[in-house]
Amino acid sequence: MLSPFRWARRLVSLLALTVLLVLGTTAVSVWWVARQDDRPRSDAIIVLGASQFDGRPSSVFKARLQHARALYDAGVAPRVITVGGGAPGDRTTEADAGAAFLRERDVEAVAVPEGRNTLQSLEAAERLMQARGWETAVLVTDPWHSLRSRTMARDKGIDADTSPTRAGPSVRTRGTQARYIARETLAYLYYKALGRSGEAGPRAV
Repeated sequence: MLSPFRWARRLVSLLALTVLLVLGTTAVSVWWVARQDDRPRSDAIIVLGASQFDGRPSSVFKARLQHARALYDAGVAPRVITVGGGAPGDRTTEADAGAAFLRERDVEAVAVPEGRNTLQSLEAAERLMQARGWETAVLVTDPWHSLRSRTMARDKGIDADTSPTRAGPSVRTRGTQARYIARETLAYLYYKALGRSGEAGPRAV
């Protein structure tokens, strides 16, 4: 018969194995969805916001916007929705900076200047889409962010697919990719467990 100490040790080992299994499975899902590029004909393309500097998109944001423009030019959707609010002291918002960037390149863009994280931004986008009778969307963000943003969008009622950008700082090196996968694995599990976004706000990379 096993002693209480051995039972406790086995229980701890089982819990540790379960945690590792959940982390590993989620990380593989983040990686797998990051590799997908789904671009069905949709009502809108939604660009997830990233940092901007007095109206100038950061390198991360610019890569997303350029990819959205390519999808728009390919006829994936008749409009692009840019989302994201501003930080305290900002003279403009991520959404407005993104929309201006796209309009300068002859893209039909609708700005939704709300949200300090992914979940809030998608909630704002869903309200706009519902008001205008739009149901389907292709999300544009970094590859590693695709699983979490798609899950949030679908949870909010948007029929969403993802077409991530393949350019920008988030995909330049293997080390960077590994860090993003690890971060998104934890962020996704945080959302699934608590129903909230763990982001403190947009960050420039």
